[in-house]
Amino acid sequence: MSYAALLVHVPMFSSLGPEDLEQLSAVLQPWRYSKGEVIFHQGDVATALYIVRKGEVSIRLSTSEGKERLLTLLKRGDSFGEMALLDGEPRSTDAVAREETSVLRLQREDFQRFVETRPWVAMRMLAEMSRVIRRITRRVYDASFLDARSRLARVLLDMVEEQGGAAAQEAVLASQLTQSDLAHLCGLTRESTNKCLRAMARDGILSYEDGRITVLKVTELRANAD
Repeated sequence: MSYAALLVHVPMFSSLGPEDLEQLSAVLQPWRYSKGEVIFHQGDVATALYIVRKGEVSIRLSTSEGKERLLTLLKRGDSFGEMALLDGEPRSTDAVAREETSVLRLQREDFQRFVETRPWVAMRMLAEMSRVIRRITRRVYDASFLDARSRLARVLLDMVEEQGGAAAQEAVLASQLTQSDLAHLCGLTRESTNKCLRAMARDGILSYEDGRITVLKVTELRANAD
């Protein structure tokens, strides 16, 4: 089966021609995970890069005491696990299927052989990783200098933009998020997150029901994020 139609939407592979996409597709391994199943643990030896084919994956940090911090959510076309393939270090996060999820695995050896003759793929990977690092740096800035409402607005606006709704006036977020999920993504307490959600709902900026967030006024959400 060819996965070229999916690969062309993965940023680090989007510049590949049809022949290269088919060659890469041929070495990908499909894999399925049940809801809640761990794809890899923090500290695991890295053996593969992953591409989400269907479902949703949470990238999180955890401690030996059982505490967890959600870092980001990934959906179809998103890739993860790249960093460990480059530096050979153990995994720095956990990756967990939030729902029944299918992924494509690219083994380290196959990836290395592929990029040896296509160095621009490695450059695209570095560019994508730089984007992730900039996003994390901004989150640290937000947590240090912005109030709770602005931090929540920025996280929600990121989600709107990632699913292509930046130009729309209304957007239904694809992910179902608990208040604890949102609190982790924003670096807030659950109580502060709940308070901000209720305030934004009163102002008509969004609606929140059964974990589903609908942004009713994208322009006003953007103003809150500034």
